[in-house]
Amino acid sequence: METRTIQLRARGTLTLPARVRERYALAEGDPVTLVDLDGVILLAPRLGVVPKLAAEIERLRIAASMSEEELIAGVREERETYRSTPTDAEA
Repeated sequence: METRTIQLRARGTLTLPARVRERYALAEGDPVTLVDLDGVILLAPRLGVVPKLAAEIERLRIAASMSEEELIAGVREERETYRSTPTDAEA
């Protein structure tokens, strides 16, 4: 854990140190969540669900030594399984 002092600038702007921005892959315009904990202010990067999910799928694909083509073929097979299974409304 690292503690840094930063200054509040005009119009309430804070500049995060470069090392922090790099560590959390933050760029200009990225959303950051601010939480007021009654005397303590917490800033946390907001990670989108889709990029997190994509990163996890990629991690699992690599761990399984699977090519992108194999992954896509597997997804297509699963999709066909769902399309051929009647839903409750259809049954």
